[in-house]
Amino acid sequence: MTQPSVILATASYDHTIRFWEAKSGRCYRTIQYPDSHVNRLEITPDKRYLAAAGNPHIRLFDVNSNSPQPANVVSFLLTEWQLMSYDSHTNNVMAVGFQCDGNWMYSGSEDGTVKIWDLRVVGKTFASFASGKLGKTELISGDQNGNIRVWDLTANSCSCELVPEVDTDVRSLTVMWDGSLVVAANNHGTCYVWRLLRGTQTMTNFEPLHKLQAHKGYILKCLLSPEFCHQRWVWDCVFSVDGAYLITASSDTTARLWSVTSGKEIQMYQGHHKATVCCALNDGAESSPS
Repeated sequence: MTQPSVILATASYDHTIRFWEAKSGRCYRTIQYPDSHVNRLEITPDKRYLAAAGNPHIRLFDVNSNSPQPANVVSFLLTEWQLMSYDSHTNNVMAVGFQCDGNWMYSGSEDGTVKIWDLRVVGKTFASFASGKLGKTELISGDQNGNIRVWDLTANSCSCELVPEVDTDVRSLTVMWDGSLVVAANNHGTCYVWRLLRGTQTMTNFEPLHKLQAHKGYILKCLLSPEFCHQRWVWDCVFSVDGAYLITASSDTTARLWSVTSGKEIQMYQGHHKATVCCALNDGAESSPS
């Protein structure tokens, strides 16, 4: 079977991960994930592997394989690094992502820690912070007590801390691709927007720009882009490389493809039997999934 050029991955409470051909809406691969629910999906910068964050592990899958098995629960030798199941968290892993060069992976868990993984060394964490988004030397995290912290990965310490609302869960963080802005969303339906400023001693400072009462209830995900309305909860969303398209995952069991310009739905992906809670898009070098 020819591998689709634009791939969408979704995960659901039905304990499956599904791979879709984004252009046609065809589901061409289903992975059974019976031992845990999946909280977050993220594709590596080179578009080759999919990270699935569960409870309490993180597992990597080969995007271009038709095998239903992880790319490897024990160990699997690849050309650049060895992949395995990452298991040192002790509770739900709620955030996972990659440094822009693909050398590091970050994870955040309900066990109260943020971990940084060196993907060039099998299973090795080179930093673990008690308390995000990863830049070249900094990571920004938010927690259930309302704290937002900037971690200096070189010094292995917290370089900046602020509390927008005391004892209010920070549910989601997003950072502009160039590191100029950060947005945080919390349990009160509020979004905070800051400009990130570089201080005199390489310390990041937050300049307040906006406080938006975006929703009446708590927010599950925020991104620096226009919103679209749905009748059910939207758990996750991801943009195409060129920013022209948006994929959303919803409690109505579907994932949907939207045009950012028109705000109209282009494609709907149906197949899950329960809420679709996360998604990841591999559109490679192609400019759009149209």
